[in-house]
Amino acid sequence: MNITDRQRAILATIIEQYAEIAAPVGSVTLAKLFGVSSATIRSEMAKLEDIGLIEAPHTSAGRIPTDKGYRLYVNGITDAQMTELPSGVDRSARAIEAHLNSHVDKADRAIRSAVDSLAQLTGNMGFATIGSELYTNGIGTLFSQPEFIEGRHVQAVARLIDNIEPWLREAAPNQPLNVFIGSENPIGKTSGATLIISKFRSPFSDNSYIGVIGPTRQNYVRTMMLVRKTGTMLEEAL
Repeated sequence: MNITDRQRAILATIIEQYAEIAAPVGSVTLAKLFGVSSATIRSEMAKLEDIGLIEAPHTSAGRIPTDKGYRLYVNGITDAQMTELPSGVDRSARAIEAHLNSHVDKADRAIRSAVDSLAQLTGNMGFATIGSELYTNGIGTLFSQPEFIEGRHVQAVARLIDNIEPWLREAAPNQPLNVFIGSENPIGKTSGATLIISKFRSPFSDNSYIGVIGPTRQNYVRTMMLVRKTGTMLEEAL
């Protein structure tokens, strides 16, 4: 997709601001951040909207990212960004590792502990599936996110959760890290949810996965790092 560096930077800022404040991002905020006039930002936002990367919610003058905008952003996250853990992510990863290592003698406890830690540290629902065992934690946290309070998406998200284990068995995503955003989800296309999954090797199953389900409004770099790191830790621990 042909967009300028500035448009790409504006899209990234809208995504990151929206993840933080859960409210549409306006041109005044962006103008301050980029040190240009509101008119310049409005013109750039109009172009991003024309090509379907951002949209205006009904009641707001601000803009939010579309699934297509998130996909462009996620595709632009480089391996370099994913390997260099910022201090906050590193602390979280070490916390997961400490919990996991305290249960290393019992595989099911180690897996459960990894899922619990992921849910707690990302604010998403954490899950792991090993063979036909499914471990979950954090459904309450997931449904307390602003997107899901009104209930429009709740049934679609619930359907996604109900079908996660058979779908993973059938689809068997084979990358170390897989990201399915909003309408890309095989089940619950209208859920407004993102699925971030790491495949890892375990002695119990060829298709073992750990991941999170959260809103599309997500700190993607941090969550992707933590999910991938947790998959690696589990693989080593088991």
